[in-house]
Amino acid sequence: MASGSSKMAVYAALAGNLAIAVTKFGAAVFTGSSAMLSEAIHSVVDTGNQALLLYGMYRAGLPADARHPFGYGKELYFWSFVVAILIFGLGAGFSIYEGMHGILQPTPVQNAMVSYVVLGFSLVFEGGAGFLALRQFLREKGDMGFFEAVRRGKDPALFTVLFEDSAAILGLIIAMVGIFLGQQLQLPWMDGAAAVAIGLLLAGVALVLAYECKALLIGEAAEPHVVEGCRALLNGDRRVVRVADVRTMHLGPREILLAADLDFADGLISQEVEIATAELETKLRENFPEVRRIYLETRKLS
Repeated sequence: MASGSSKMAVYAALAGNLAIAVTKFGAAVFTGSSAMLSEAIHSVVDTGNQALLLYGMYRAGLPADARHPFGYGKELYFWSFVVAILIFGLGAGFSIYEGMHGILQPTPVQNAMVSYVVLGFSLVFEGGAGFLALRQFLREKGDMGFFEAVRRGKDPALFTVLFEDSAAILGLIIAMVGIFLGQQLQLPWMDGAAAVAIGLLLAGVALVLAYECKALLIGEAAEPHVVEGCRALLNGDRRVVRVADVRTMHLGPREILLAADLDFADGLISQEVEIATAELETKLRENFPEVRRIYLETRKLS
């Protein structure tokens, strides 16, 4: 399941987006801005997405049962994938549609100052939520680069919120620029063009998130240092002659399945092999707490 800090980032983003969405809708009705309406829909989609992420976190924390013996950890990956689809289908799709309408049938934005005030306050709220998500992400990524940390990350809730907040901040800036240029240059279609740009931005974010979540749903191995550390621990036991294979898969952000094939020294009786296997499983769990499910295939060399 996801960490408590990830939940905090999601809760902060949900609260911010809910308040912003209501304000943006009011401003969109008041000003008639396509870019503002696109941003309002964007905030509504983000609010729903964060609710889905919280639901995914809840489901991922459920204990294993007879029907799901490996637990529900991958539910978080599934709901994160759904979030990516919603960003693409609702957020990007509506923004591009509304933007094209604004370009083909442009109307001047009324009371532009209202839009600037609303967008300014939205930037403050989104910036605060984004800062919390970024701070946690930087803490989690360690020495890895930004894009490497996203590619190798196993907690989709955290990088989904970070990407959504980043897209929201960029979208607000685009909306501001579109309204300003449309007003200053007397080109009302610029407002619609800004909405299209917001839609394309959301589409790009959605595709990146969908790609990352797809990889997690299929099943990603643990980090190389975890795999090699487990292999070294198994090889270090005097009763083990050879570790034939070590396979790992993430069942959740902090839950790893490990399966290994071990060749034990000739001369060990079955009871000694059982004792050795139990001791190795205990050592693996002590040294690698995230390795929750362990399956050691054992055989004696003849």
